[in-house]
Amino acid sequence: MSPISTPDGSSPPARPANSPADEPAGSTDRAAPRPRPTPEPDGTSRPGPSTREATGPHPSDATTPHPSAVHPGTADRTGSADAAERVTRDLAAQFEDEKPGRVLTGPTGLLLTGVSLAVGALALWQVFRPLSQGSKYYLIIFLAGVLPLVFLAYPADLRLPARFRARRRRIDSDSDSDSTDGNNADRDSESTRTRPTAPDWVLVALAAAACLYPVLPIPIGTGGGGYNAFLDRQGLLAPVDLVLGTVLLLLLLEACRRTTGWILPAVCLLFLGYGYYGGLLPQSWPVAHAGLDFSQLVDAFYNSDSGFYGTPLDVAASYIVLFTIYGAVLELSGAGRFFVELSAAAFRRSRTAAGRTAVASGFLLGTVSGSGAATTVSIGAVTWPLLRRAGYPPERAGGMLAAAGVGAILSPPTLGAAAFIIAEYLGVSYLQVLGWATVPTVLYYLGILLSVEIDARRSGVRPVVIDVGSPWRLLARFGYHFASLIAIIVFLAVGVSATRAVVFAIVLAIALSYLDRAHRLSPARLVTALVTGVRGVLAVTAVCAAAGIITATTTKTGLGPQAAALLIGGAKAATSDPTLVLVLTALLAAVALSLLGLAVPVTASFVIGWVIVGPALLDLGVTAPAAAMFVFYFAVLSEVSPPTALAAVAAAAVTGGRLVPTMWQTLRYALPAYLTPIAFVITPAGLGLLGIGGVQRIAFAAVVTALSVAVLAVAAGGWLPGVGPAGVPERVLGALAGVTLLWLEPVPVAVGTALAAVAAVGVLVRRGFAGRPSSEPVEEKL
Repeated sequence: MSPISTPDGSSPPARPANSPADEPAGSTDRAAPRPRPTPEPDGTSRPGPSTREATGPHPSDATTPHPSAVHPGTADRTGSADAAERVTRDLAAQFEDEKPGRVLTGPTGLLLTGVSLAVGALALWQVFRPLSQGSKYYLIIFLAGVLPLVFLAYPADLRLPARFRARRRRIDSDSDSDSTDGNNADRDSESTRTRPTAPDWVLVALAAAACLYPVLPIPIGTGGGGYNAFLDRQGLLAPVDLVLGTVLLLLLLEACRRTTGWILPAVCLLFLGYGYYGGLLPQSWPVAHAGLDFSQLVDAFYNSDSGFYGTPLDVAASYIVLFTIYGAVLELSGAGRFFVELSAAAFRRSRTAAGRTAVASGFLLGTVSGSGAATTVSIGAVTWPLLRRAGYPPERAGGMLAAAGVGAILSPPTLGAAAFIIAEYLGVSYLQVLGWATVPTVLYYLGILLSVEIDARRSGVRPVVIDVGSPWRLLARFGYHFASLIAIIVFLAVGVSATRAVVFAIVLAIALSYLDRAHRLSPARLVTALVTGVRGVLAVTAVCAAAGIITATTTKTGLGPQAAALLIGGAKAATSDPTLVLVLTALLAAVALSLLGLAVPVTASFVIGWVIVGPALLDLGVTAPAAAMFVFYFAVLSEVSPPTALAAVAAAAVTGGRLVPTMWQTLRYALPAYLTPIAFVITPAGLGLLGIGGVQRIAFAAVVTALSVAVLAVAAGGWLPGVGPAGVPERVLGALAGVTLLWLEPVPVAVGTALAAVAAVGVLVRRGFAGRPSSEPVEEKL
């Protein structure tokens, strides 16, 4: 995208980074955190982006490149465009579920690249030539390749107490007369972030030994002896088994801490403590159990199918790694840039072109991304200048970008990692899960688009004319990028497994990349794609393996049914009506899942929610697909839920808006997504939203819920498109109507429709008092 210009050809005045457009630069309001540099996926070194590059132009940096300064349609697509893409990837990496990794160089970088290539090649080989020893054997080898890389790629990032840091600075100052302010300590601290330390290499060796031990054909005392001998000792671990199982347990907790922070390891330790000390609880308590000794716990984690090598890790090693490789291939072939340009071209002359472009870009990029924060940054880097020129405040624009970006985890065909776990847990095809997600995804983006239209009229947003070519020309030239996405659906529809379907799509995308000379995937770029895919799955693998602690403990202690009984009992304490019990249980479950999602990544949130909340919903007669999708959606919505809201934090970093207001704007845009899952579980007709049932049920559920989403958007935005502003009474009626319509039964639907009609009449009465914002178009050039 070329730099933004006003109609007279001059550049708009720049403002300081992280300063809202309507506030002075010296505002004391909290702004988004500054990003840190991140490594290239292949382990090569490159400088990270400066804060000015990440958040926008600065008055003193007239020549600083910004992601929005390059567009895929320009002639220099291989020069400044690649630099801009690199800046965007840097910023996106700061707001993933995992922490930023190291920039590895030299032999260490080559080692990471080589091992990543081997792991990626093994994952692809396993699709067509599975290892004869079985899937668990493959999981052991996969974890042995990935876990050591975590300790190379992610620093320990431990902070010494302030007094020790000050003492270290004094020691360094005394040892070097040229360093009087502790610069040596700072340089040492920085070096630990850019190259592994000695303890890191020790952890690498321990990880390789603990992971490979079950398959090494070497007797070690009463243990060892190979894979079959290891399996034969299930329930009767040898001392060596117990030691190495404990080592692997500690290593996985440390890997999770390095990649996601302290919360998930703390949750795992809480479950571990419950398994060990639960026998000491009064046996009259519902959550009490007979108690497990430490060897039983390690056996459940290390040598069973529900522990480290359970379903979550199987999903990471069999599905997620392949889809991350596929996403890297598409990105390197130029598909992401094409999707953004196509979105801009499709709405280039509409009144709300800027907002529609952001939403459409989020949907299209989400089909290949599966990451909310990364998609938010990608679309924000391109569309934020348009939104700013149209008159959107930074906070409102950030909320729109975050809500659109989170749709990446909801958009077929590449849903988040939890969707693959759903398929495995329920024993259904991935295509069925995609079918369940289709209608809710459409409703989600419908709500965002309506909010965009409402904001444009309520806030007096100026129309922006985007100077791009015809969308039909773009489709004719670069429309082949859709081919691999369509191929996945076609392959799944004809019965091809999800793993083979995505591999075939990868091959197709590679072949089609040669239609664009600037983005053809040469052997070197293929290596980059493979390494990018494997590196992108490091944190997910650590989380999935650690999730085995939770699932194994829950299975061994029977915590799932006990927690379900507690949840249902809490609802029955308030009412004895079965329908109201189901509604209250769903509401309590929604609150619990939302709070859980604030602390742990989406994948772990789903796993924990499924083993705790899932049984409660199933006991009340909710079908398995509805219960699973309910848990899935509330796990995903943690990305936009204050006070963490990673996608909102990423959007605030792009727009320079204040963080907390950006989070609340995101919550407003995503509001329908919090309410729609309730309809899955409280009425049988709600199954129509998942595409389950006849055509009549599906159509009824989709139409009524779409009306609910529209009414809720009007109530939240305070404006009825085509009519005018809505007052407080009309907005309250609209909110009641929207919630009532979610009860997909004839009487509640009739009541909700009547309330919505009364609210609309009220807005019509107020129409004469509504102001007319300016609608003069502002020229924007991409």
